Amino acid sequence: QVQLVESGGGLVQAGGSLRLSCATFGRTFSRIVMGWFRQAPGKEREFVAAITWTGDTTYYANSRKGRFTISKDNAKNTVYLQMNSLQPEDTAIYYCAAQTTYKPVHYTPNSGDRYDIWGQGTQVTVSS
Repeated sequence: QVQLVESGGGLVQAGGSLRLSCATFGRTFSRIVMGWFRQAPGKEREFVAAITWTGDTTYYANSRKGRFTISKDNAKNTVYLQMNSLQPEDTAIYYCAAQTTYKPVHYTPNSGDRYDIWGQGTQVTVSS
């Protein structure tokens, strides 16, 4: 009944930009924190960015801060990830995730355990 749908991925040349979207669907559910993760073949999933639904507090992986910007449109129930100055190492499947319930323990925004719902992912390929 609750799902996330990513879009906006594709092939882009190094130095180019791409904006990913994460549309959230569901009759009613809480959006506490929305996050973006990525995973390249043969590599571990890694945190990219996150944003709180209220207050618009943002968090970024240190290596991506400055190039990537997370934002959202509450009215559209959509989260975005603007990616600039893309490099081949940014190639990965990008996943949107949502924390929909409060947890009995504290998780940092970069912890996958924080999130309850994950999207199918969208492929981002950066060519040199």
